Amino acid sequence: MTARACVIMAAGQGTRMKSKLPKVLHRVGGRSLLDRVIDAVQAAGCERIHVVVGAHSPQVRELVVERLGEAAPVLQDPPQGTGHAVLCAKETLADFDGDVLVVNGDCPLLQAGDLEHLFTLRSNGARLAIMGFEPADPLKYGRILRGADGHVMRIVEAAEASDEVRAVKTCNAGMYLADRADLFRWLGRVRNDNAKGEYYLTDIIAEAAHEEALVRANIAPETAVMGADTPAQLAQAEAVFQKRRREHFLSEGVAMVAPETVFFAWDTQIAPGATLEPYVVFAAGVSVAQGAVIRSFSHLEGASVGEGALVGPYARLRPGAVIGAGAHIGNFVEVKNVTVGEGAKANHLAYLGDGSVGVGANIGAGTIFCNYDGFFKYDTHVGQGAFIGSNSSLVAPVSIGAGAYVGSGSVITKDVAADALALGRGMQAEKTGWAARFRKAMGAKKKAAGK
Repeated sequence: MTARACVIMAAGQGTRMKSKLPKVLHRVGGRSLLDRVIDAVQAAGCERIHVVVGAHSPQVRELVVERLGEAAPVLQDPPQGTGHAVLCAKETLADFDGDVLVVNGDCPLLQAGDLEHLFTLRSNGARLAIMGFEPADPLKYGRILRGADGHVMRIVEAAEASDEVRAVKTCNAGMYLADRADLFRWLGRVRNDNAKGEYYLTDIIAEAAHEEALVRANIAPETAVMGADTPAQLAQAEAVFQKRRREHFLSEGVAMVAPETVFFAWDTQIAPGATLEPYVVFAAGVSVAQGAVIRSFSHLEGASVGEGALVGPYARLRPGAVIGAGAHIGNFVEVKNVTVGEGAKANHLAYLGDGSVGVGANIGAGTIFCNYDGFFKYDTHVGQGAFIGSNSSLVAPVSIGAGAYVGSGSVITKDVAADALALGRGMQAEKTGWAARFRKAMGAKKKAAGK
């Protein structure tokens, strides 16, 4: 198979997003647009990936280095158009022998299967393969003009198109595939004698045609190639992503009575036989095992839920929460960086932060793991079968032994031995008849004051 490389264009200013965050770092499904494009081209078999970045976006370069290494970013400074952006990668790819794919860095719904059609066109004789689509609203897109046999003759930008050309439905998606030598030879001949003084990548079509090289187009669904230039388009892409994920999980045997209210992240893992009630949100890093039930209005992030466990309603699982098989995390319970053992229960109104809860332990309502002193975090460990009474505060670092009881309303600052009873509260005092005397005295005082 011909070797595959990719140049991702991610140097744009993204001004229409109206955000200080670079456009390609905005997220769909909890993952940045650029990360999603890198995922797609890697899955398509690209062994070399270079990302064209701008001097104005050091955050983009940092992401690229973290994902792909120091050699991956290619600087475009100053920006001089899409053709110039790709040309910036010429020296970096000088030692590469194979096909070079060019894609945009803001196409969050692009998948490897969409790109494979371009490689198929190349293997079937096309010297240049391009991606087209037929948008619902083609107004702003360049049109792909093809001959009777389907070969691409040229691309006409929307601003320069006649009424006849505007009637063409097939538009340019801005993705190209060619042999490295061909691509950079064509780019080397592109001129910037246009109104903007920029080098347009679309001009390589004319250069290929000048050599009588066969140019073919694959027509992809609009959702596959749609960009995200504005907050509205970002929301549209998110809606498509969520629809895909819901359909996937339903087909895999995950029960959802109102799937349109459930939101997934890019890496959410839900096993067949799990149940998701309405209005559940999954952030990144969540797995849910078979038979588990996630009840309404729960939010999960960086958490693992075991087989047959019950979470919610109104529960929050934060990163590091590991909920064991058959465990219960109830309403208004927050769990962060705590392993909850099999069959353990924290059914309502509790905060469990840093530590562990043993198998079969019971955490009463209002219990708090006091894990932070303003500077450092400390662990709380509750042993197997222990019982923590309601409205207790466990001040970390502290351990509650297996089978131990903590009396309701206690503040526990020292370790509790196994099977012991710990009480950390003031002694109750009672004054007989005090309430009746108080009411009588205060009533008289109020009457004397005329109130």
